[in-house]
Amino acid sequence: QVQLVESGGGLVQPGGSLRLSCAGSGRTFSSLSMGWFRQAPGMEREFVAAISWVGVNTYYADSVKGRFTISRDNAKNAVYLQMNSLKPEDTAVYYCAARRNRATTAAYDYGYWGQGTQVTVSS
Repeated sequence: QVQLVESGGGLVQPGGSLRLSCAGSGRTFSSLSMGWFRQAPGMEREFVAAISWVGVNTYYADSVKGRFTISRDNAKNAVYLQMNSLKPEDTAVYYCAARRNRATTAAYDYGYWGQGTQVTVSS
């Protein structure tokens, strides 16, 4: 069983930065591929970023490429999402997700999810 807990969300002005964290439980965390997804009100959940279990391969949605960076620290059972140059359209609930095979961009591939953390970008 894998449990994921996100933190680090909040209110930030356009152009600002936030760092989201996802703490995972279980001895198998280092073997999991991890992803970040987000969901705005009335919208479907969308892919943001993903990272392979060793952290070598990373993937980003076009809308966040160059602004967001995903990373992980397997010694701490943690994955991070550094978000820079935030825009109002980045406002959403951000979810951390995990799966046992290779990292993908499809939400339905991920079997483990956190409860989400709210990110609001507004002046």
